[in-house]
This record gives sequence, structure tokens and C-alpha cells, in this order.
Amino acid sequence: MSLAVTLSRAQEGIAAPQVMVEVHLSGGLPATNIVGLPEAAVREARDRVRVAIQNTAFEYPNRRVTVNLAPAELPKDGGRFDLSIALGILAASGQVPREKLDDCEFLGELALTGSLRSVSGVLPALLRARARGRRVVVPRENAAEAALVPDVDVRVADTLAEVCGWLRGAQELSAPIGIPSDGGANGGPDLRDVRGQLQARRALEITAVGGHHLLLVGPPGTGKTMLAERLPGILPPLSESEALETCSVLSVAGQDTDLAQWRRRPFRAPHHTASAVALVGGGSYPRPGEISLAHNGVLFLDELPEFSRHVLEVLREPMESGHIVISRAARQSTFPAQFQLVAAMNPCPCGYVGDPRQRCQCTPDQIQRYRSRISGPLLDRIDLCVEVPPVPLADLGAPRSERDEDSATVRARVLKARRQSLMRAGRPNAEISTRELERDCALGPAERRWFETALERLGLSARAYHRVLRVARTIADLDGGAALLEREHLAEALQYRRF
Repeated sequence: MSLAVTLSRAQEGIAAPQVMVEVHLSGGLPATNIVGLPEAAVREARDRVRVAIQNTAFEYPNRRVTVNLAPAELPKDGGRFDLSIALGILAASGQVPREKLDDCEFLGELALTGSLRSVSGVLPALLRARARGRRVVVPRENAAEAALVPDVDVRVADTLAEVCGWLRGAQELSAPIGIPSDGGANGGPDLRDVRGQLQARRALEITAVGGHHLLLVGPPGTGKTMLAERLPGILPPLSESEALETCSVLSVAGQDTDLAQWRRRPFRAPHHTASAVALVGGGSYPRPGEISLAHNGVLFLDELPEFSRHVLEVLREPMESGHIVISRAARQSTFPAQFQLVAAMNPCPCGYVGDPRQRCQCTPDQIQRYRSRISGPLLDRIDLCVEVPPVPLADLGAPRSERDEDSATVRARVLKARRQSLMRAGRPNAEISTRELERDCALGPAERRWFETALERLGLSARAYHRVLRVARTIADLDGGAALLEREHLAEALQYRRF
């Protein structure tokens, strides 16, 4: 029979739908046709595969070769199907046995020499193959990434000849060797480097416990960026499922994962000249943007008002939903975007309004226009806003005190408080639903009256009402996990709504 079927995986967002590569040999003039909605890179595979087979000392069939990539309605792009197509042709022509092809999937791009090159999106493909109980063969360049997925039979190869020898039973393919992880606890900037800024450090700790969004406002050089860069060091490490999902986004984007710290939460800091597509993702073939690359981690936007207003507005929906849907005429891709937004800005265009050491040169109208670059709906989604004043020069040279805690000490408190919210609701406080708020953020009669009066005076929205309660719940967890929210918890949460 001159028909063979091999299995591979396409790339669609962070999903990896199965593709059946059907190869049929028939009579007629020698030619190779690839059908099944292939993009240009897939159509060009016929030339790469032919030369690779010939340079691997196999015979390319002198017949009409038809390659069908099913399902036909799924667009296919990239060189990830090269290895499957080559093995299908060799199996259909009887040069390799078909038996081992049934329960195995193949990913890899072929060089003209027959060697295998790495492809993107290996991690989500392995996760889907594990669910189906199949073996997977990948290029050796993807071995370290493949080693992250447990309980899946993965084999790595350098060349097409090695894969064919394995199918014939003449040799074995090695399994990838994993790299030990530090659990995401080591490395990165330490909070002990920050002098003073007790209120900002407190807000950073609350942010880490509850998964809240944070805005730091202060003159230049007061440590806003230093504080933001140290947030990942006090966040809980990623669970295995979270880490695999985060690494899957990096894999789809074609970016490398720091395998020694793959459980550490990501920190992304795009420049303020970034476009909306760079931030949320897009393109003819949708790719993840910065908000998806920061999934389960921190997205830091320095100089927030310098970003285009249109760019900032695209953040509003994913901040609420935790994902982004990118629609194009031929396809629609969904990427995860459960990130913590940490932003920093100056209080005015020159940066020195309210600074006792520098005189501000801005008019009230200039300050208003500067701050109005950030829309009210976006600010309403930010849970904590804290001022970062200049640090006295005497404090910079003074010996470190007990208040200058390191990241490990703060992280221990964060883990303890976060554990309470996970036991209560199964998720951080920033993500609990309105119904869970009613259950977990109970107020006594006196506290409720006081809280409603404060909200009316501040003119806060219904969204702000719920966000203040979530922050107060986080503060209560840091304070020992009281069942009822106290007035001091509500008061501290309210003071972070000032802007």
C-alpha cells in the first residue's frame, strides 16, 4: 500500500491541535503537492524534504506524491511538519516500517543536510501529546524545553537518519535530561537594596500577597523602578501547572526559558514607545504580546503617562478577564494574560511637584493634562496607588536597620498570608469573585456604616468598592487572617485609592 499517515501538531495560540500528515504515492509524472491549507513555509517543505531525504542516503520516490495535512480548514505554517512529511514519504515508499508511526508524534524542521532544527511551540504540543498518551520525537535543540514536561515519553534526535534508524529498531533515541530548578526563590534583585520607603515597601508586600495592581508615583530617582524590579523576588513561586503554562507562552513566541529558574514569575518591562500590538499581541499570524509573556507574573510600565493613550486603553479588558482574544480574518487566537500590572510615573511633567528639594516648573494646567493621559477607567482598575517620596541623603549613608528587610524575610510573610487566601478561595484575593467577596469580606454593622460613608465622600465607583474590599481582605490576611474586616484594614485600603 502506497499510503502512510504520521502525526504532528500545529500551533494556534497556545493550543496545539493535532494534524494528520497523510502521504499517498501514485502513478503519473513525478511531482509533489502539499494540500490542507498550507502557508508558504509549509509549501516550501516539498523542496527541503526531497533534498534532505536524498542527502540521508534514502531514495525519494520517482512518483506523484500527494501530502494532505488534515484537518483541511486549520491553517498550517512554519517548518514544524517537515519531519512528519519526510517520514510519511519514506513509510509510503516502504523504506521505514509503519508500525511505530501509529502512537508517535513528530516535530521538527529539516535542513538540506538532513539535520533537525528547533521549532517553536514544542511545550504546548508535548502537553497535548501527554494527554493522548503518545510518544513525541523532537529536535535535540528543543531537548531542554521538552524536559520540563513530566510523564511523557519524549525522544530527541539530531538528524532524519537517527529517527529512521530508531523506527527500524537499529538504534535508540535518547531522552532529554532536565536541569535542576531552584524553585524560583534565588537570583534577582533583593529588596534589602532599597533604603527607606516604608510605605512603598508595605504596598509592595500587599501587592505580592493579593496579586493586586500597583501604581508608584514620585519624583525621579526615588526608587520606583528599584521597588518594581524586586516584586518577583517576594512573590510565591509558580506551581508546576502555572510554570508550564507560562513557559508555553514563551515557547509559542519563540523565546528561550531560563530553565534554572523556570518556576520564577516572569517580569516584563516594555519601553513606553511600544505599540498596542507589541503589548497585547497580534500580527498576520497572531503572536503573544507583552501582557501574555507576563502571564502569572509582573508587567512593569515605567513612565506610564508617556505610553500612548490608545496603547494603555487596550489593557483594560485583559486586566479584568485574564486573557486576550486576537481576531483576524482567517483565524482567532486566545492567549492567557493573568498579569500583575505595576506602573510608575512622575507626579508632573518635570517630575518635581511636591519635592522639597526641587522647585516644580509646571503650571496647574500642565499637571492636569499630564495626569489626564491616564484614563479614569484604567486608574479605576489599579488597586493601590502609593507615593514614593525622596529619601533623605542621611538615610542613604546610614547603617542598615531592621526595617530594611531582605526579600527572603518579606517573602516568608507573603507565603504565609497567601496561603490563607488559597485555603479560603483557592485563588489570590485580587481574583476572587463578587459572590466570594460577600462571603470572605464580611463587615460588622459599625464598620459597614463607616465604610459606606467613606466611599460616598471619596466618590468611588462600584468597581472601586469591590477592589477596596479585596485589598482590605489582603491586609487582614497579613494581620493574621481575621474573619471580619476591621476599620483599620478598610482605612489602610482606602488610603491607597488616592491619586
